[in-house]
Amino acid sequence: MAQRGVQQEKIFCSICLDLLKDQVTIPCGHSYCMKCIKTHWDGEDQRRKYSCPQCRKEFIPRPVLEKNIMLAEMVMDLKKTKRKAVPPVDCYVGSEDVACDVCTGRKRKAVKSCLSCPASYCEDHLQPHHDAPPLKKHKLVNPSKNLQERICSRHDEVMKIFCRTDQQCICYLCTMDEHKDHETVPAAAERAEKQKELQESRQQIHQRIQDQEKDVKLLQQEVEAINVSADKAVEDSEKIFTEMIRLLQERSSDVKQQIRSQQETEVSRVKDVQEKLEQEITELKRKDAELEQLSHTEDHNQFLLNYPSLPALSESTHSSSINIRPLRYFEDVTAAVSELRDIMQDVLKQSWRNIKLKITEVDVLLLGLKTRDGFLKYSQKITLDPNTAHRNVLLSERKRKVIRTNQQQFYPDHPDRFTGRSQALSRESLTGRCYWEVKRRAGEVYVAVSYKNISSTGGFGFNDKSWSLRCDTQGYIFCHNHILTPVPGPVSSRIGVYLDHRAGILCFYSVSETMTLLHRVQTSFTQPLYAGVWLLGDESSAKFIKLK
Repeated sequence: MAQRGVQQEKIFCSICLDLLKDQVTIPCGHSYCMKCIKTHWDGEDQRRKYSCPQCRKEFIPRPVLEKNIMLAEMVMDLKKTKRKAVPPVDCYVGSEDVACDVCTGRKRKAVKSCLSCPASYCEDHLQPHHDAPPLKKHKLVNPSKNLQERICSRHDEVMKIFCRTDQQCICYLCTMDEHKDHETVPAAAERAEKQKELQESRQQIHQRIQDQEKDVKLLQQEVEAINVSADKAVEDSEKIFTEMIRLLQERSSDVKQQIRSQQETEVSRVKDVQEKLEQEITELKRKDAELEQLSHTEDHNQFLLNYPSLPALSESTHSSSINIRPLRYFEDVTAAVSELRDIMQDVLKQSWRNIKLKITEVDVLLLGLKTRDGFLKYSQKITLDPNTAHRNVLLSERKRKVIRTNQQQFYPDHPDRFTGRSQALSRESLTGRCYWEVKRRAGEVYVAVSYKNISSTGGFGFNDKSWSLRCDTQGYIFCHNHILTPVPGPVSSRIGVYLDHRAGILCFYSVSETMTLLHRVQTSFTQPLYAGVWLLGDESSAKFIKLK
């Protein structure tokens, strides 16, 4: 058995790994299918040396190939043996399989259908299509249950022609009667043309899928940005309201303390008067007792003798004004606090309307937005700061246009001036929502935003203080902190930049008849930003567009 297995290995082609077909043996003794070795040697024609795929032995000139009769007989014997072998159970037709049209008795599973016959064949009955030269030209396809649909019902011929006039498949006899003078082409040619249209449609679908997958990804980033911004707003609002509550509690404590302090002062004053009045009452009662005693003296002489010694009754110094004013003590304080409450309610009511309006005005920058109208309400006027301009750039058109020149400009020395790159920053600082556009006139232009404290020798995008989009006729590259990211998208001479400083969103757009998002940054900006441009190449220029 082992020897038989080795013999079977010898009749397999080492190139196609199948049974040898048109068996040939080359000078080194190895055998191949004639077609396989020819194809292999055709690829070596330029070298003028022809090698054996197994042993790598080289031949000059190209050997003449002759059929190996012995191997051919061995292959035929093996095929006959395989035909006589009992097929495995899974070779028989199932409910979902196509049956072989030649098998008698129990049908075997078809492995191919022939459009020329037309019929379906199992592996054994298909063999003549591999061996017989006339049958080799037949068109074999995967097994099909609908072969009869390919046969003309009128002429019982295979329908190999397509009538463009009636948009249906026909046979060659149909072209002579009912489809005469119609526009007809071979079905294969029509298929090739329709296949081309199909491929174009698939490309459009794939492009749409890529665009929408990109939009889905960016929308997910938008969701994350919304969640981050909302969480931060809630956290900040809680801190502010907590601070307001703390301030109110402090004022409440101050009012309470002052009322208690004044209460203590007033009570002390009243008690002091009360004590003095009580002393006067005691003194008066004592005098009254003396007078009563004198009034009961029976001796007239004694009465008259003691009477002049009685002191005159002095007037009270503490009771004359006690009951003059009404009983109003701290009621005015309560009224003042109530007035403060009413004022705060009005302020909170108005402020709440403003807060609610700001909440409802929060708008997500939808990625499907293709027009400029949604952005123009955030349009920002940009002018370049001469104190930042490199001496190889010329500012013109009211500081809105910048041109790179080899002739140095006579700018005065300034600590903000760029000295290492032909760059310039805007005068305007950008902290809220802003939108502006830059039009590239020529050369390579970096459209950027940057912090003010960027190094005077640093290039936009090649540090952690700036973000830039490199633009030229070939496409775009996003740059930040020395990381360069190729950016796909339609090439346009006009670039739109949208900034939401508080939300940490920076977007670059290709602007033409529509707006196409090129790249989006989600980060946290820690300082005000400034618009910038960096020009490369002689006579390159850029202009900040005046938006209407």
